[in-house]
Amino acid sequence: MRVNFALFEEVTQLDLTGPFEVLARAPGFQCELVAKTLAPVRSDRGLGLLPTRTLADAGPCDVLVVPGGPGADAALGDPEWVAFVRDQAAQARWVFGICTGSLLLGAAGVLQGRRASSHWMARDLLAAFGATPMPDRMTQDGKLFTSGGVTAGIDMALLLVARVLDKAAAEQIQLQIEYDPDPPFPGGTPATSREEIVQRCVAAGSARRALREAAVQAAAARLGT
Repeated sequence: MRVNFALFEEVTQLDLTGPFEVLARAPGFQCELVAKTLAPVRSDRGLGLLPTRTLADAGPCDVLVVPGGPGADAALGDPEWVAFVRDQAAQARWVFGICTGSLLLGAAGVLQGRRASSHWMARDLLAAFGATPMPDRMTQDGKLFTSGGVTAGIDMALLLVARVLDKAAAEQIQLQIEYDPDPPFPGGTPATSREEIVQRCVAAGSARRALREAAVQAAAARLGT
């Protein structure tokens, strides 16, 4: 199973490295980090990631993984990234959109008429691409998996391993990485967090939301949705 991960500047690294950790442990899975060049790529928090393939030589894949982050907003208006995601998604057996990576799938025309999830502060924007926004942590519609925040990508990858290999293989990886979330505080979704915390997040993300809205509107106009 060939897995291509889209790796662009200002990616949210756990959107990418969470499912990478799972899929790279699965027997028969070959994971590639695909960027424009082989130069190191910086995440939105400054972590350097090393590509293994370029857009030009990535080749087709069985699984396409599109992470999110501020860089996904910029990628919405980048013809090279939009074309790469569109072409790869058309051939792949499975397509992952993690967090705001689902917006890039939308810009590539992958979400029209589909149910999809995204980060809670961007979920409503999926409708601009002809998708039906879903509030679930993870949504599957055919070969398309989309999800909310960063750790949902781990869940998604474990589910795929169970389907491609078997449940025991997924359970073994889950134990190997000791994936047993037990957060120290209640919350993690708008429904389970205190309203004060929700409003702090909204205020902190207001500038990014404005940039994201503009990027989505421009991408949707180009797509004609």
